[in-house]
Amino acid sequence: MSSTHRHSDDNHFAGHEHGDSAYTHQSRPHGARPLAIAVSLTLGYAVIELAGGLWSGSLALLADAGHMATDSAALLFALAANIIARKPVSDRHSFGLARVEVIAAFVNALAMLGVVAWIFYEAIDRLTSPVPVKGLGVFVIAGVGLLINIAVAWALSRDRENVNTRAALIHVMGDLLGSIAAIVAGLVIYFGGPLMADPLLSMFVAALILRSTFGVLRETTLVLLDSVPHGVDYKRVGQSLAQVPGIVSVHDLHVWAMVPGRSALSAHVLVDDIERWPVILHEVRYMMGRDFAIDHITLQPEWLRRDARAQVPVKPVDR
Repeated sequence: MSSTHRHSDDNHFAGHEHGDSAYTHQSRPHGARPLAIAVSLTLGYAVIELAGGLWSGSLALLADAGHMATDSAALLFALAANIIARKPVSDRHSFGLARVEVIAAFVNALAMLGVVAWIFYEAIDRLTSPVPVKGLGVFVIAGVGLLINIAVAWALSRDRENVNTRAALIHVMGDLLGSIAAIVAGLVIYFGGPLMADPLLSMFVAALILRSTFGVLRETTLVLLDSVPHGVDYKRVGQSLAQVPGIVSVHDLHVWAMVPGRSALSAHVLVDDIERWPVILHEVRYMMGRDFAIDHITLQPEWLRRDARAQVPVKPVDR
């Protein structure tokens, strides 16, 4: 058996879905303005909550202040990443810089793990050594913080496609829950309830934040590892590709997420007639977009000499 190969730089034969970078569409990110608003409001009120927490002695309020301070840094990082990701492809970065946002989301999630650990540590310490808390002051300060967090969360929630903005939203939702916990703790203590309400509610909020944080870590890690996108069956992709009329076999198949929501595929395909390659490529593009939402496709065609076609055993998919 013999076959003829054409390299991927042969534009006549190499099947490529787009002429631009794989990240062309994603490199025009959204969310810069909401992130800028979120940074300003979060950082400003973190200072107020810090002062209020020290004055009232509330761990829930201090935790929320620390949370908001960490979030303001995370949001600033997210804003910077959002701006950097707008840069077009270059000789140095042929795929663009859209993954900067994924990296920022990953780092933000790691920072949140540190905040959660600190909250648990302080809460356990206060359960064994209760600290007096000014309930009414905690209620008022946390109430204002709740309104600010709601405004910031609403602004960020308008951009649901950008993973970096969603990671920042998780931080803000944690702030929002922290404000609610501080309000409840303030009311309980103000009306004569136990002081342990403050650290217990802080731990409850930390547990909720932890669950969302692991979700962001999982999604960003899969992207950074070039894993098969969530919800895409790798074997089924190969089988569907091999069943396209004109394709004899498939090998060197790769499917990965460029960024969340954007999937790519590359493969070598053996075709029975190179003259039909444009038709085959069109069918593959349509089928992959329809069945698997894969919109960036690069295929390397290979073909046989006419006198060798009848001798070739058909092999559906070979990784």
